[in-house]
Amino acid sequence: MRVDLFDFELPPELIALRPARPRDSARLLVADGARPLCDMVVRDLPGVLRKGDVLVFNDTRVIPAQLEGVRGQARIGATLHKRLDLRRWQAFIRNAKRLKQGDAIAFPGDVTAIAEERLDDGSWTLAFAGDEPVEVLLERAGRMPLPPYIASKRPTDEADRADYQTIFAEKDGAVAAPTAALHFTPDLLAALDAAGIGRETLTLHVGAGTFLPVKVDDTADHRMHAEWGRIDQATADRLNAVHAAGGRIIAVGTTSLRLIESATGEDGIIRPFEGDTAIFITPGYRFRGIDGLMTNFHLPKSTLFMLVSALMGLEKMQAVYAHAIEHGYRFYSYGDSSLLLPER
Repeated sequence: MRVDLFDFELPPELIALRPARPRDSARLLVADGARPLCDMVVRDLPGVLRKGDVLVFNDTRVIPAQLEGVRGQARIGATLHKRLDLRRWQAFIRNAKRLKQGDAIAFPGDVTAIAEERLDDGSWTLAFAGDEPVEVLLERAGRMPLPPYIASKRPTDEADRADYQTIFAEKDGAVAAPTAALHFTPDLLAALDAAGIGRETLTLHVGAGTFLPVKVDDTADHRMHAEWGRIDQATADRLNAVHAAGGRIIAVGTTSLRLIESATGEDGIIRPFEGDTAIFITPGYRFRGIDGLMTNFHLPKSTLFMLVSALMGLEKMQAVYAHAIEHGYRFYSYGDSSLLLPER
């Protein structure tokens, strides 16, 4: 499909630079099948879903993956993208033309990384020196990797260390937050429990590739970056039991959705999964594992807007986004949310 079909005009003042406080006071635009769009807030969610439905969250934790260092006199920026082993990461490099294989990059806090290899996509393999765990080094040298559309408008600060983590954040490895879950609070979880709405967690370490623009004219020519994810046997069994009992599986965030779909066979059975996924979902894709999606509002011409258009239909999503823009919804990572329930 032509990428320009997924374009739309977004007033820049609708880009959220800070999250709603409290988190569950963010607005929620509900698109439920052929019913009229409904303007709500996130804390209304227990009354929208049905008893027996299950929300699926991503328990990845964002690491301070944005690094600023020097190689000689040259300033080098690095955004870690994907862990390769205990000491090596794939990273996108700013000012990469000043870097060559074997160079040492000095970061704050006496942290050093060696530029091992330039990869085909332009990223580099960085190997961190020393014996301390890389997570310890990053806490000393790195900062939270806010999306470019926020970072270009204000500096990262201490508030972002808490704001850019979900309350499910447990397993280190993401360089971008699963932002749909940023809206959840203990009070909201208690209300969901009381309404008989279940929850499950899986892990997908979100990579910086989620922010990369689509630079081709046709979706068939776009290459997704792989991200590592895991669904264990017990979780897969419980999710299959939800469907068997007539409940719905609602992915909280496109990361949860992509991993569930990667783990689901043509027969609709969700199986254990551990490894990389580079699934690219565009209109025409047949969803097998999920019945709905809670997600924030995404960039024009992004792979994520293509994904929601695959779920709901492009014309429907164009109407959803037109409504959101007209009614002043806040967009992107710190913005408002939508609940997308396709007709079945």
